[in-house]
Amino acid sequence: MSANFTDVLEIKKILPHRYPFLLLDRILELDLENLKVKALKNVTVNEEFFNGHFPEFPVMPGVLIIEAMAQAGAYLMIQKARAEGIEGDFTVLFAGIENAKFRKPVVPGDQIIFEVEGLNIKKSMGKIKAVATVDGNVVCEAVLMAALKKS
Repeated sequence: MSANFTDVLEIKKILPHRYPFLLLDRILELDLENLKVKALKNVTVNEEFFNGHFPEFPVMPGVLIIEAMAQAGAYLMIQKARAEGIEGDFTVLFAGIENAKFRKPVVPGDQIIFEVEGLNIKKSMGKIKAVATVDGNVVCEAVLMAALKKS
């Protein structure tokens, strides 16, 4: 695994997502040999979605946790493609989800750690298993599918 983390400025060089939908703050580890990536998101009270979800009990929407897991998977897929010599910009299109489970709410002040493992990643399609934790407790898990497209 890589010892150096990747900050958001470097993430923006890989992923096409931008505010308010870039949901990763750092890549902590990238292991292309074993198809694994570990990323994090710092959840703050200033997140736009907390204005309506819910003002009196702010909870990060589960669909955005899934999106952040998908972004970590997209990062893994794009980096794998680049390691195989495929250059250029990429768009990753969400293709499916299986066995999504939400275990605990994510609230302001939480730091979410996303651990993603490639189950089957080809040149243009990928299937990943993703787990999101806060303080070592699983908050969400799912198997996600995506298509990789050159932009």
